[in-house]
Amino acid sequence: MRHSPDLPPLLGARPMQQGTDFAVFASTAEAVELCLFDSGDRSGRSERRIELTDRVHGVWFGHVPDVGPGQHYGYRVHGDWRPERGERHNPAKLLLDPYARAISGETVLAPEIFGHVVDNHLQNTGDLIDGRDSAAFVPRGVVVDDHFDWSEEPSPRRIPWSDSVVYEAHVRGATRTHPGIPDELRGTYAGLAHPAFLDHLHRIGITTVELLPVHASVSEPRLSRLGLTNYWGYNTLGFFAPHAPYAAAPDPQGALDEFKSMVRTLHAHGLEVLLDVVYNHTCEQGQSGPTLSWRGFDNRNYYRIDDRGQDIDVTGCGNTVDMRHPMVTGMVLDSLRYWVTECHVDGFRFDLGVALARGRNHDYDPNNPFFVALRTDPVLSRVKLVAEPWDCGVHGWRTGQFPPPFAEWNDRFRDTVRTFWLVDMAATAYRGHGVRELATRMAGSQDLFDHSDRGPLASVNYVAAHDGFTTADVTAYADKHNDANGEQNRDGHGDNRSYNHGVEGVTVDPQILGSRRRSIRNLLATTMLATGVPMLCAGDEIGRTQQGNNNAYCQDNEISWIDWQLEQWQEDLADTVGFLSRLRRENQVFRQASFFSRHPRPGDSRVDVLWFGRYGEPMTSQSWEDPRCRVLQMLLLGDGITCASFLLVFQGKHATEEVTMPPLSGGRSYQLIWDSGWERPGDGGRIDPGHVTDVGASTLQVYQLV
Repeated sequence: MRHSPDLPPLLGARPMQQGTDFAVFASTAEAVELCLFDSGDRSGRSERRIELTDRVHGVWFGHVPDVGPGQHYGYRVHGDWRPERGERHNPAKLLLDPYARAISGETVLAPEIFGHVVDNHLQNTGDLIDGRDSAAFVPRGVVVDDHFDWSEEPSPRRIPWSDSVVYEAHVRGATRTHPGIPDELRGTYAGLAHPAFLDHLHRIGITTVELLPVHASVSEPRLSRLGLTNYWGYNTLGFFAPHAPYAAAPDPQGALDEFKSMVRTLHAHGLEVLLDVVYNHTCEQGQSGPTLSWRGFDNRNYYRIDDRGQDIDVTGCGNTVDMRHPMVTGMVLDSLRYWVTECHVDGFRFDLGVALARGRNHDYDPNNPFFVALRTDPVLSRVKLVAEPWDCGVHGWRTGQFPPPFAEWNDRFRDTVRTFWLVDMAATAYRGHGVRELATRMAGSQDLFDHSDRGPLASVNYVAAHDGFTTADVTAYADKHNDANGEQNRDGHGDNRSYNHGVEGVTVDPQILGSRRRSIRNLLATTMLATGVPMLCAGDEIGRTQQGNNNAYCQDNEISWIDWQLEQWQEDLADTVGFLSRLRRENQVFRQASFFSRHPRPGDSRVDVLWFGRYGEPMTSQSWEDPRCRVLQMLLLGDGITCASFLLVFQGKHATEEVTMPPLSGGRSYQLIWDSGWERPGDGGRIDPGHVTDVGASTLQVYQLV
């Protein structure tokens, strides 16, 4: 033994000079066996068991000489089988190390992977322990060499939130059909780092790539029986290992190195990498699910369990990881630090973030130990942290209630923008929700984020993400069309705030297609020019469709993959997004780090934002509350020296409207630089203050003061 008997080694498998240290947490176990396998053996015949005899504070550990990188391994845990108390130890089940940094093999859907007895349909038959060996049916951990050549990576440079444009992408779907990428690299980590894809990101002004889950994951048994897969990856098998099927490399070590190479290349091209991480639940589902890892080690402490031994589910996925336990919180923190320090990622988006912050009584606590640890950790407090501010539990919607330094996905922005440009347009030209809510979102959602002293950059503004309609589909479908998911269209959200412009789905009507494209430009421009941090869903910049599927989590096919065979209107749309990104990047008024004061600056008589109505008159309390008000003018005032000024005109009526330009001092006028009626960026005319101009139906215009 190389360690003090009262101080265990770090968890996981760590190669040393003359062997490897193994350590795993299993506080309720009576005995733990380390199981070693030959790399080519899937049957389990080569299994060699080594009992771990050292145990401190629930951690079992040992040093195995002459074992190093490339070794395949797992664990068997002996202990009580008392499901009514949440104890589910079963030594017949080979368990994956929760700290495994690489994983080999697949999960084979069979009765053997369940700790309890199931029937031929894999349905629970009770709480009887199953004695069949699972070694031939489950993945194994692999000892890895963490050495990697980062010498070619540029010095770390965090892109300020104010300069960030986020691009939410799926590793496979982003490049699976890209004609400029070699076949063998499409849909892989290496594919994301290919120049053809990087050129596209630069074309549209992206700074930060947010990847859907890359932690190793498996598909739910229900999907496997249907011949489907969990494409999104929100079904985690390992918090430390990259998902091997996303690698072009054929071996586990190669998959890890390929991921690191991808990060290194993106950094070299000035791009950040954020990971969407799923620490709120695991792939083991509820008590009727398989026993692959955590459940077999220490079910009662890894998961939230009630007094009957049942899983407490606030995630909608069968179980909830119990962040109240110090070792569980430590595992998550260790995972996050690993991805930052060893893999050099730049931040994280936390799936169902509220579930990570529920305390002893299951209520949301923004000062819970996990959040405090994140905020005070010298490594993790320096990276970007983004919360999905809800879960599926009671009082689970918490937008605006996360502590600094979290940014949050702002669903209020999404709903407001869709309502103004689509829902109200679908209803009638003269009724709607007015413009007050739109103005609040355009100004950075001060009502949500000011109280926590975070400023508008805490708001991640978006109109579409991986879950829900794409931006194109929200303009083409009134209802979801999820039949391909095998749930009789019952799955997916029903509140889409969409407008099909008169025809459901595919049409060849040029007028409808033109109106849809204008609506897409309205939605994307509103996102890009609003105060806060803009986020695009991959493919929205080229009008990607999912054929009306608003829950394509199980569609690893053309429904989800970006189609790179572009028509001219899609090229034009990409150029439009690039123009809007550049406009944002080059002008500080679109990148405010603090909320608008609406009062004169010190030493300056000008305010930073002014609001006007259709006739160029200042907005009044009456006009703010008028649901029929469908025209809003937002005047963003720079200092006139280093920061230009702009006017945004929102015209949300069905017909062309005459709009009067707001008054200006100093002999300046308005230069039209962008109009959502334009298929691609162009140049407009100049108009003086107080003059009237025709603004097309459902149109957003951008003027620069000259």
